[in-house]
Amino acid sequence: MRKIFSYIFLLLLISFSAGAASLPVIPYPAQVEEKAGVYDASRGYDILVSDSTFVQDAVYLCGRFRELGLTSRVIVGADREAPVVIRRNNKITDKEGYTLDISRKSISIEAAEAAGVFYAAQTLLQLLENCAELPCVDITDAPRYAWRGYMRDDARHFTGVESVKQLIDLMARYKLNRFHWHLTDAQGWRVEIKKYPLLTEIGAIGSHSDPDAPRAYYTQDDIREIVDYAARRHVMIIPEIDMPGHAAAANRAYPEFNGGGEGIFPDFTFNPGKEGTYGYLSDILAEVAGLFPGPYMHIGGDEVAYGINAWKTDPDVLALMEREGFTDVRQCERYFMNRMIAQVASLGKTLIGWDELIDLDVDPTTNIMWWRHDKPQYLTRSLDAGYTTVMCPRKPLYFDFVQHDSHTVGRIWDGFCPLDSVYAFPDPLFASLGVTPEQQSHISGMQANAWSELLHTPERVDFMTWPRLCALAESAWTLPGNKNFADFEKRLDYSYDLFDRLGIYYFDHRSPSRVSEPAGPVIKKKTRESETNYRD
Repeated sequence: MRKIFSYIFLLLLISFSAGAASLPVIPYPAQVEEKAGVYDASRGYDILVSDSTFVQDAVYLCGRFRELGLTSRVIVGADREAPVVIRRNNKITDKEGYTLDISRKSISIEAAEAAGVFYAAQTLLQLLENCAELPCVDITDAPRYAWRGYMRDDARHFTGVESVKQLIDLMARYKLNRFHWHLTDAQGWRVEIKKYPLLTEIGAIGSHSDPDAPRAYYTQDDIREIVDYAARRHVMIIPEIDMPGHAAAANRAYPEFNGGGEGIFPDFTFNPGKEGTYGYLSDILAEVAGLFPGPYMHIGGDEVAYGINAWKTDPDVLALMEREGFTDVRQCERYFMNRMIAQVASLGKTLIGWDELIDLDVDPTTNIMWWRHDKPQYLTRSLDAGYTTVMCPRKPLYFDFVQHDSHTVGRIWDGFCPLDSVYAFPDPLFASLGVTPEQQSHISGMQANAWSELLHTPERVDFMTWPRLCALAESAWTLPGNKNFADFEKRLDYSYDLFDRLGIYYFDHRSPSRVSEPAGPVIKKKTRESETNYRD
């Protein structure tokens, strides 16, 4: 009898585990109540919206319905009827939260803000795409983290407008809402600055694999187009203009602001001792601020040590040190960063920088990105100091690290970054460090970073990004108690089908040998000064 009860209990447990997360949706919602029946598709997909705030997202949903071959129109008004209804519900406290109620005769979306409507639409669209019939279900949902991001490095290898738009579409599908855009570095300057045209006439020449590659950059009109495209999908773009290091491309264009470097990193820094440097960079940031309406601006602040020794003999830096009473060039770095933080603030932006800024005791309003996984003390220091912090440690969230032990093109340092490690993050880290709820309250979220030294073709970009970005999306949105990697793997099959339809060259973790690893770049011989890989 005991064996029979044990067997029944095992069946129930298996049944519960299999059914606990059965909707084919990524990321998985907070609360799901499945009901009997399916939506009567003969009722159609016309959308009624009475709140003007939600009209844009209703139009978006209508367009997506039509892409799926469904007849749909948007009806605006309070006293009308339609099978799909979008309503405001101010009792929903999370601005990205929503409810989605699908019954046999109607589909109801409720949210307090437009972002919630949009994310309800993403859930509904995934169900339509992945289910033979639309199941009846009640969903109540909101994200774990407000910051759910991805960083693309266009400085080392340029990707272009259409590639960025496709990325934004896929980010929106998986409810990712922060696109961190690394636009400047030693290898290339990729954003047009009207006041300083040489930044793109000279600084945009070259890439990591070919220092003489034809210039490539985004015009200001390109950026406005992309920013608007992203905003309509509730993706905020955060530009990064790296300083005072990673400046070689800019210094090729305007060498008068060059602070020098050392060894294989020549021309690595801007010069903190020249007053003209601050006016130059302030002009640049002002133009960038005008292109990106979001509240954040990222100015790097990392790895200055690769060029800081050059400051020790620079006459302008030495004059600054004497004038300010400094005894160490690191004080010049703090001086530089605090001036640029003030400039960013004057533009109405909140500054974001890499975790090296913690050593500089920068303004407490600064947002910190913790990236050095081998220095977890910088995460706890950031949280203890009260800095709003985004987690993006190299392990497991650098997507230029290989994702399988058979792969050889990419970084393999202190291990690699497989799908399951991305999915598990961040809770094992919290447990190992003893991160308290108070400390966690300063974490705004997490993002993956894809440095592009070895991501030189669309195939390599896709192969290193997917499906790991799906795992990050679920980890950033879904509460820990609702995460189940085995179930996630099953739901991932639908994403693989999507990638096949879109022609995305993804890594198939189900059968690692099915899709071959793309070759890495052939590094061409340098015919002029250029730099290599720092962020390892």
